[in-house]
Amino acid sequence: MNLNRREFTKILSLAAAGGLAPSVFSKQRPETMYQLGNFGDARLMHFTDCHAQLNPIYFREPSVNLGFNQAFNKAPHLVSKHFLNHFNIQHGTPLAHAFSSLNFREEAKLYGKVGGFAHLKSLVDDLRNRFGHNKSLLLDGGDTWQGSGTALWTKGQDMVGACNLLGVDVMTGHWEFTYQDQQVLKNIKDFNGDFVAQNIRVKEDALFEGASAYDEDSGHRFKPYVIKELNGHRVAIIGQAFPYTPVANPSRFMPDWTFGINDLDMQEIIDEIKETEKTSAIVLLSHNGMDVDLKMASRVTGLDAILGGHTHDAIPQPVIVSNPSGKTIVTNAGSNGKFLAVLDLKFGTTGVVDFRYKLLPIFSNLIPANQEMLGYINNVRHPYKERLSKTLAVTDETLYRRGNFNGTFDQLICDALRQTNDTEIAFSPGFRWGTSLLPGQTITMEHVLDQTSITYPETYVREMTGTQIKSILEDVADNLFNPDPYYQQGGDMVRLGGLDYTISPTNNVGNRISEMRLDNGTLIDAKKVYKVSGWATVGSKSSGAPVWDNVASYLADKKKIKLTKLNTPKIIGLTNNKGIL
Repeated sequence: MNLNRREFTKILSLAAAGGLAPSVFSKQRPETMYQLGNFGDARLMHFTDCHAQLNPIYFREPSVNLGFNQAFNKAPHLVSKHFLNHFNIQHGTPLAHAFSSLNFREEAKLYGKVGGFAHLKSLVDDLRNRFGHNKSLLLDGGDTWQGSGTALWTKGQDMVGACNLLGVDVMTGHWEFTYQDQQVLKNIKDFNGDFVAQNIRVKEDALFEGASAYDEDSGHRFKPYVIKELNGHRVAIIGQAFPYTPVANPSRFMPDWTFGINDLDMQEIIDEIKETEKTSAIVLLSHNGMDVDLKMASRVTGLDAILGGHTHDAIPQPVIVSNPSGKTIVTNAGSNGKFLAVLDLKFGTTGVVDFRYKLLPIFSNLIPANQEMLGYINNVRHPYKERLSKTLAVTDETLYRRGNFNGTFDQLICDALRQTNDTEIAFSPGFRWGTSLLPGQTITMEHVLDQTSITYPETYVREMTGTQIKSILEDVADNLFNPDPYYQQGGDMVRLGGLDYTISPTNNVGNRISEMRLDNGTLIDAKKVYKVSGWATVGSKSSGAPVWDNVASYLADKKKIKLTKLNTPKIIGLTNNKGIL
């Protein structure tokens, strides 16, 4: 069922009057929260990093998102009250809940779940109807086909179908590539929109041996960009897939392709578009991460806007970056289907002359579910319903993942690895995706898969010296806190079980980690060998059981989850840093 503007507004009003929308939303009338005024000549709607979450969820924003050097106390490295104050968001409002972790447990119960493709579709359709279908585009920043049990079991096909129904016009990717190259190509073939990625090329030896490419002369594996005509104006959408995919994920899944980040290549594409396409705007659909986008915007000329993803930062106001030839709008649209960004552009004879931007939180209590999408979701999930709904335990904790160093669900995974494998220490990757649970909620197999559903989930048990453990932590810390954003290659700090440490993020590489101690307080000996468990190895495949088996077994044994300790580091050098509460 597609709703016209009058029907959409009427249902919102009825929902509020009938108690479907909590009375706490009265500070901002439900029927007006999503009614944007029309502005300009083209509307670009953008979501990113939904991680295959088709249904509404809870999702806690980070309480630690540290920035140093040029990122010190600047967006996106602001959290909680610092974030709200910077963006002039009133505390204690629905928007404050959407954009911060303050009082998350209480306010999540108050405001309800967020996201859900059925609710997102109703909003997207309404915004298209208001502005004009011939003037609107829906852009997907990637990390869409991965992050749930059904996405894993269907190899992303459930999300391809959902995005087709949603009406996605253009997308780029990252975790999509972990289904391996041939499955990626199949999914792209089944996708109704355009898949763009200017930074993915086929290796020369693979081309020589007959590997296919979108353009054999340039080596581009996919379209580098696409031109869309919006109400008589030509808009170029360039794709920038995650540049470090073969580093952050197993390169064996895409052996013939190279990724990377190269300002000169990007500039050549932009210059080519300017010379040959007569566009009114050039937009980069990026999965770089916001810090990388900010640096690129300062170095590359000719981009009107960068609609970014990867780092899951929900930024309600764009950052305007100056470069040698003008300015670029840089945004990031959050994650897990929780937000929809709307960028309205006004054109003049020289291109973009003005814009309006809004990042809309998707409160599922406020937006009616599109019945066609709801039916699709129910059908595609039906074969897996019994497996997904299996009851494992009840949590007394708020379980979440997002944050630089550790989350309570990460701690749960590490505790499970230690117990099921009888190890002193456990490692778990610093993934940013993963939904949240409130105290009292039943933990199901679906919740476990929301944290672990990847194509390389095998666990391992290894012996490591103290020196090797420190080396791993130093390597990941440099990845996260390198002063140059172009060397920050994805993810947060590795999560630990059974081990605490001190970190100095501003120190030089190799000198950030110190004071490593076991839970009993014993200092880690550089030469001593320790028994360590973990999962998700990027190199060769491990031989252990999938991590979700370990976690499910642990939960079923515990029945009720109450964490005894959260292994988080002591952080040195945080004077006045607004990236931590």
